[in-house]
Amino acid sequence: MLDDLKYIHQLDKSDALGFIQKQPAQLGYEFSVEEFKNPVKQVVFSGMGGSSLVAELATSWPQLSVPFVISKTYSVPNFVSQDTLVICASYSGNTEETLSSLDQAEKSGAQIAIIAHGGKLAERAKDKGHRLVVLPECPQPRTGIFYAYRALIEIFIAAKLVDSSARDELESVITSLEQACTAWSPDVPQADNYAKQLALDMMGKTPIIFAGPLMYPAAYKWKINANENAKNTAWCNVLPEFNHNEMIGWSSHPDEKPFTVIDLLSSFEHPRVLKRFEVADRLLSGKRPKAITVDAEGKTVLEQLLYLVLLGDFATTYLAMVNGVDPTPVALVEKFKKELDL
Repeated sequence: MLDDLKYIHQLDKSDALGFIQKQPAQLGYEFSVEEFKNPVKQVVFSGMGGSSLVAELATSWPQLSVPFVISKTYSVPNFVSQDTLVICASYSGNTEETLSSLDQAEKSGAQIAIIAHGGKLAERAKDKGHRLVVLPECPQPRTGIFYAYRALIEIFIAAKLVDSSARDELESVITSLEQACTAWSPDVPQADNYAKQLALDMMGKTPIIFAGPLMYPAAYKWKINANENAKNTAWCNVLPEFNHNEMIGWSSHPDEKPFTVIDLLSSFEHPRVLKRFEVADRLLSGKRPKAITVDAEGKTVLEQLLYLVLLGDFATTYLAMVNGVDPTPVALVEKFKKELDL
């Protein structure tokens, strides 16, 4: 099935696979952000869904020396003040939770930056003089995450939160990520295509993806993509927290559970975290499906993180093909938004 290019093209009407393959180049896109004059003592990122994914990545790289909070609701934290940088992100520019957070950020006197493709957010940025980073056209917000990642790094540089070398490091991983994408492209047969193999491992099951703290953003991206691309239930969790609660939940039933367990591992995780994966898998033998271990490739935390993100993009899009659905539309989300306004 996954080697039938005609079948894939019939389902993938918006060429999601082609767009995914071009994602590494997004890291080289040039954005211009005016330097912030006042010092920033903490950062709040306000965003929902695919627009907030970039903030998750930024918890692993680059790790800021000031507090960094991700807000996924209608408000910003009470500590927001003049020395807070509030970054409001919405690809459409019309996300109601983010617009509401922007209202509060403005009232608090925070320094504000906007990441959007257009919509009300972009209009507000222009009207109020907020720094605005305009994202290029993408089929869905989740497919423009590397654009948004570059935009976020440029904001961090402008706010003197990271050195300009962060820009160089982003661009340095483009070639290796492009090579990885080539190995997962539709014309590479299933026997040699790791992403297709993972999709078949997930077929008919609910993927549950685990990772350590550094790679957890990738696990979360896999979860979201399984939901949105494959229209498939999925969950994720992070170790060591898993060992303090969820692990017990797996212990009382046989392993014939309708799940595919996937561990995303990085050589940069704390050695004790990696040990926890090993011990947990052994102790849960016979209680849950044996975990599929996916080892991140790359020489840095950033490279390994984005390698896993892209692998998940391909694997969940192939899972959409297995499920017989178009990976791009999210019709139920759009219907839900309309129902909210009735």
